Amino acid sequence: MDWTALLRLPTTILLILAVISLFFTLVQLVALRQHLHGGQPVAASGRAVLVLLAFAITLLLAGLGFALRGYRLLTEEAPVVEIESHILSPQRWSLVLHWPDGSSRQVQVAGDAWRVEAVVLKWKAPAMLAGLPPLFRLDRLSGRYDDPADEAHALRTVVDFNEAGGFDLLDLHRQFPRWLPDVDALFGSGVYLPLVDQGHYTVSLMRTGALVARPDEATEQKIAQPF
Repeated sequence: MDWTALLRLPTTILLILAVISLFFTLVQLVALRQHLHGGQPVAASGRAVLVLLAFAITLLLAGLGFALRGYRLLTEEAPVVEIESHILSPQRWSLVLHWPDGSSRQVQVAGDAWRVEAVVLKWKAPAMLAGLPPLFRLDRLSGRYDDPADEAHALRTVVDFNEAGGFDLLDLHRQFPRWLPDVDALFGSGVYLPLVDQGHYTVSLMRTGALVARPDEATEQKIAQPF
């Protein structure tokens, strides 16, 4: 089998093959011991080659399995929010936010684009590869102008997502960092996309802690249309 084909196998299959290869290695190891005790050096040499080859294959399969598992976890995305936009007047927009739990919220922003920012708590590699996802808290949504002059002087709109008085694990880490010793970094992540009438966008969080924003196909076509 071409080794590149192994990279396309699911992690579970690779690990199962690694277990089978390990069992074969142990069988050959037992046979090797029997040949050594039986005074058969030629046969023992052949078994020794099989043991080394089978053990190398076991390590390769197990290594690929765990490596692919880590890669899948690092690129897996969790939905954060969906955004629908409707124009009210030039550079004035009504946005409907849909959360993964089914709740929604309507807000208004000014500008040419929307921007979502989040605070992300990222774990160290061992915890992350074990399946512990990064923690995040949406911090704010704001309007963004294409022209820096408008950004400096036009109406600014910011929607705060923080709940006053609520328990916040991220704030707890800031105050008592030793309570969460496996934390790798605490940082901000933000994304923005141009606003169009009847636009639909999705925002998700990657295992690396980066926010990713995507318009649907119809919205992308509207964004690409020349003015």
